[in-house]
Amino acid sequence: MSLLLLLVLALLSRAVCMSPSVKCSARGLLPILHKYYQSGKVDIAGISSQNYVFSQPITFEKLPSAELFDDLAHFSASWTYLASMELLSTQERFFPNYKCDIQNNPVAVIGGPNSNVCLHMTTILSIYKIPQLTYGSAPVLDNKQQGAFIHQMFPNGTHQYMGILHLLLHFRWTWIGVLYFDDATGERFVQNVLPLFPEKGICFDFIERLPKQGSSNEIDKLVEEGIKTSKIIDGSTANVLVLHGEIQTMIVLRMLLEISKGEDIAVERKGKVWVMTAQIDFTSLPFQRPWDIDFIHGALSFAINSEEVIGFRKYLHTKNPTLEKEDGFIRVFWGNAFECSFPDSTLDENVDNTCTGEEKLENLPGSVFEMDMTPHSYNMYNAVFALAHALQTMHLSKSKQRAVKKGQRQKLLNQLSWQLHYLLKKVSFNNSAGEKVSFDQNGALIAGFNVINWVTFPNKSFLRAKVGKIDPRAPQDSVFTIHVDNIVWPNSFNQAQPLSLCNENCYEGFSRRKKEGKPFCCYDCIQCPTGKISKQKDMDDCVPCPEGRYPNVVQNSCIPKYITFLSYKESLGTSLTILSLSFSFIAALVLGLFIKHHNTPIVKANNRNLTYTLLICLILSFLCSFLFIGQPDNVSCLLRQSAFGLIFTMAVSCVLAKTIIVVLAFQATNPGSKVRRWLRRPLAGSIVLSCFLIQAAICTVWLAMFPPFPHFDMYSMTEEIVLECNEGSSTMFYSVLGFMGCLAIVSFSVAFLARKLPDSFNEAKFITFSMLAFCSVWVSFIPTYLSTKGKYMVAVEIFSVSSSGAALLICIFFPKIYIILVRPELNNKEHIGRIKN
Repeated sequence: MSLLLLLVLALLSRAVCMSPSVKCSARGLLPILHKYYQSGKVDIAGISSQNYVFSQPITFEKLPSAELFDDLAHFSASWTYLASMELLSTQERFFPNYKCDIQNNPVAVIGGPNSNVCLHMTTILSIYKIPQLTYGSAPVLDNKQQGAFIHQMFPNGTHQYMGILHLLLHFRWTWIGVLYFDDATGERFVQNVLPLFPEKGICFDFIERLPKQGSSNEIDKLVEEGIKTSKIIDGSTANVLVLHGEIQTMIVLRMLLEISKGEDIAVERKGKVWVMTAQIDFTSLPFQRPWDIDFIHGALSFAINSEEVIGFRKYLHTKNPTLEKEDGFIRVFWGNAFECSFPDSTLDENVDNTCTGEEKLENLPGSVFEMDMTPHSYNMYNAVFALAHALQTMHLSKSKQRAVKKGQRQKLLNQLSWQLHYLLKKVSFNNSAGEKVSFDQNGALIAGFNVINWVTFPNKSFLRAKVGKIDPRAPQDSVFTIHVDNIVWPNSFNQAQPLSLCNENCYEGFSRRKKEGKPFCCYDCIQCPTGKISKQKDMDDCVPCPEGRYPNVVQNSCIPKYITFLSYKESLGTSLTILSLSFSFIAALVLGLFIKHHNTPIVKANNRNLTYTLLICLILSFLCSFLFIGQPDNVSCLLRQSAFGLIFTMAVSCVLAKTIIVVLAFQATNPGSKVRRWLRRPLAGSIVLSCFLIQAAICTVWLAMFPPFPHFDMYSMTEEIVLECNEGSSTMFYSVLGFMGCLAIVSFSVAFLARKLPDSFNEAKFITFSMLAFCSVWVSFIPTYLSTKGKYMVAVEIFSVSSSGAALLICIFFPKIYIILVRPELNNKEHIGRIKN
């Protein structure tokens, strides 16, 4: 660079154990405790809060004074305003807004690291249109004009907040606690950012403010709030805590955790994963040096993307407080860091260890001093170079070169320093680390964030391991990257990825049900109802399986259903086949026996032809069961119900005809009875034929208009697709059954009335029993049929056919067989036709 650049830091220092001679003046003016100046052609000022300072030492010999804590409470605003005003005054002569020369006018000011320093700084400097580069988070400004000359060396905070969301969602941490520092940026975070979390499925166990630093009369309240906050953290079921704050937040957090130890609160021991914002860095007070730093082991934080600056470590090795006496801050730091004092120091007269200046910074624990450039320092580093490039552009501008006259360059730079604002917007360069530096239209640094994993060691050092990044310039699917395998988790999790849920996940096969009065992240797990599944964890509702599939046992996947029908090969089909064959064989034997004894009176009695017809119908009814067994096809579906209906109608009509003939035969024995002529006519044949034709007409209409057909029933059975015959019309099916039922009821009624006729062998009595059994079977058939599903409906119908046919066979024919085979002496005309008195 052709211009000589010099960074002048007016340091707002807060170092512990400062000299007791440093006090506020009678006028109440707070002095700038540490400032450093080196002349040059161009001056760049810096206002930075580096450490804590107590205006009076803490000796523990008396109660702390109000002055002590009031200074702590108001250091930022008072000292920042003072430093800003001093930059506008003649050097070493504090007259605000008045400079008696044109020397030492800063062309720009770098401020940080917290937003309050930037906020108070811009209140003064923006009036004079002095460009300001803030290397901490952006302050909360009252209006746009107030921040017109601010350039942020901190990326757009929206990217960081989206990164936090990405991080939480990646690890499925949906149940978190939130701690935020009680300041304007913290309130902005709570009001503008946290409402986005529930939209992404994340809810909060608690949202708590960290205790705010107050005045001396609020110390008790401060401790009380700290204990309360510690208990909330300890009682939280969330394993992940999001911490939003700034550089001083680490000091407050360490105090909070130390208070929890004194109150026997196990905040640290339980183990939490801290997720911290990039504004937070590791800082501590000297008296915190002995405290453990294990609480940040395994923590994840965001950090401004930074690269290694070549020569930085070499520069640190050259630092020697004995050679830089004008820089008072380094001597204070050196004494606190190495726990020593300089011969001319008034830090503490009781300290025996004398600082030599030869102490090695690399020997300090990382919690005291880091040898690598921190992200905040990297931002300050880039701020200086951004100004250098802007000044270089101004210097090389042709228009400016023509306006510059000999001896007037310095004056021009002082007068036109506000024009750097325009040039800084357009700055774009690669720094010495090779990283591109530029600003967006809002004056914010165009950069991403690194995801840092904190690893602590027994010697109170720590390592910041880069495990991921947020790159807003990357494609949408690559904005957030994380290397989970490289992350070291807190020791309490045994290197297993922590879970942070309100309750256990609802596993596959279960769905979520919200708990009343709890956040939406808290829910009960309910097993999926029958027929539904859930394939993923934490599903809001179970879903039914697609057609042709059914849930497995654990209800997390669907299995293809298998086709089923009543087969000959299965035990039920085999049993019904044997039953039907057995009854048909018995009926055939009875028919053969009756044919063999066709000339005997008991066979001839009550119309031998009706007897043969009835037996043939029974044989066919038993055999028609085979139309119901086996794989349904078009032919079997058309024939099964119509054949069953016609055969049974004919059988029942035969029984009805036999009953009527019995009654008419008895009436014909009376002298002068006109019933005899009815017996001479083919009455029985007429009854059977008319009933058959009526049923045949019903079946014809059924088959013509609503023919049955093979059908796959997908829904009746859970695990099966039932191949069945769709009846085509339930009305026609029940019409066939209804007509057959009417015949059975009429036959039963007539037989019941004739059961006590005075014959020695009254067949009406046996017909009554047979029809009673027949009707009982078919009355119970209807509810049983309707309550079963699939192939079992077919089995019920086959069983009913066989049972009702067996009832007719047994009740009507077995008494006759008994006489034929066992009591042949009763098989004569005199006995069969004798009327009992």
